[in-house]
Amino acid sequence: MTLPLNPSLKTLPVYQPGRPIEEVARELNLPADSIIKVASNENPFGPSPLAIAAMQKAIAGVNLYPDGNAFYLKQKLAAKLGVETNNLVLGNGSNEIIEFVTHALLAPGADVVVSQYCFAIYPIVAKMFGANLVIIPAKNYGHDLPAMLKAITPKTRIVFVANPNNPTGTLAPREEVIQFVNDIPDDVLLVMDEAYIEFLNDAVDLVPLIRLGARKNLILMRTFSKIYGLAGLRIGYGIANAELVSALEKIRQPFNINLLAQTAALAALDDEEHVSKTRANNFGGLQFFEKAFRELKLEFVPSFANFILLRVDEGKRVFDSMQKQGVIVRPMGGYQLPEWIRISVGTPKENERCLNVLKAAL
Repeated sequence: MTLPLNPSLKTLPVYQPGRPIEEVARELNLPADSIIKVASNENPFGPSPLAIAAMQKAIAGVNLYPDGNAFYLKQKLAAKLGVETNNLVLGNGSNEIIEFVTHALLAPGADVVVSQYCFAIYPIVAKMFGANLVIIPAKNYGHDLPAMLKAITPKTRIVFVANPNNPTGTLAPREEVIQFVNDIPDDVLLVMDEAYIEFLNDAVDLVPLIRLGARKNLILMRTFSKIYGLAGLRIGYGIANAELVSALEKIRQPFNINLLAQTAALAALDDEEHVSKTRANNFGGLQFFEKAFRELKLEFVPSFANFILLRVDEGKRVFDSMQKQGVIVRPMGGYQLPEWIRISVGTPKENERCLNVLKAAL
């Protein structure tokens, strides 16, 4: 091919998601309903019943374009968070919010600071724009925030911090987070990825900094994919200073949030019972796995999210073995953790089956 493709594509890594049930069923000739997927940090209870009912009513209107500004969803989110609607930007998953900020701030030669074992999309989007990736060694598999702060230079444009972190499940200390947010230079954007914040009992609440206009270089990213069980609809949002949101809106494509996604998210915000049930199940699931791993004398990283990272020495082999038995987990070779797998918390029945298959694989 003679097309003059962007040269950065030659070395750009490709994100490898958790394998879909249908694909594994075809490949291994297994019935799809015999397979469980505990690989992608999805909600094992599915979407909120309120969201399902709302989508069923709305489906007749999919011949029409959705509200390009998502008026009602923004109103409800703003009221829930105590911010203004102009503090919110919606994305096709929080992944799209990552793309918005990189479009807005990055150019070849700029620096992006991340932690070792960070979410794989951060390095990918940085390299897409020809930026330099500054990777700070992890501290106990989590963020070393003081070291990340020291790594900031006049060339730094963005710092990404996921808290809790994916794929390790670690949580940065409260005091370090507050100090870090306060000390970030005003001309550097801090992207706090809070995809798993709803699973925490006592999260650091950074929203007041945006509500009061105290940190104009801060954006909080959240998602409906995890606690609300809407991963298949792809809807996330950013919370930031109105001036920053206005800039990101110029990048956002029209109708990036489809009708069913808006409808489901709007309804899911009212379903506190579904959220509480999910949180309780997740807490119990983490306790179940941690207890089992201690008894098996397996190394794991204590998690504050809805998954757990486990050292099995041969991650790919264990992944393959478990997959043949109809249990899909996540191998961590793509995160430079080839000796590890990541297991999402499922229902109690799924957790039991996953553990039994894991023991057989080991």
